[in-house]
Amino acid sequence: MTSVKPIPEGMHSLTPHLVCEGAAEAIAFYVRAFDAVELARLKAPDGRIAHACLRIGDSALMLADAFPECGGLGPGALKGSPVLLHLYVEDVDAVMAQAQAAGATITMPPADMFWGDRYGQLTDPLGHKWSVATHRQELTQAQIEENMKAAFAQSSSFDGP
Repeated sequence: MTSVKPIPEGMHSLTPHLVCEGAAEAIAFYVRAFDAVELARLKAPDGRIAHACLRIGDSALMLADAFPECGGLGPGALKGSPVLLHLYVEDVDAVMAQAQAAGATITMPPADMFWGDRYGQLTDPLGHKWSVATHRQELTQAQIEENMKAAFAQSSSFDGP
């Protein structure tokens, strides 16, 4: 008898699973914007994507077309999303520019942040929100708190995450 791993090889304990109004378009965007690699695509009998799995960096991203008849609604039907998908990359500026060229809307240009990351935010063409960062400094909690106080003191309308 072969033993089955409870967490499949190459997966992490937590994996985002997006509902998209246009999963094929989302897959194409993630390939262009984030150099995603498509691992699997399963179509329902009506042609919608019932399940797809991509790899971005060392992590998996699952997604499917909207299936409103089963409660699967995407950001368009929900009038937005309160969720940010966070992506660490080698060069946040280059990745944000690549994502914008692929059709993303930059909602917060990359900037050096008080916690030691260079960080920006974007919305993909399907309405999912992403934060993208490159870690640049190792800081203690005390340093982060001090930097945060200084950042808030400089701007009463701080735009951080």
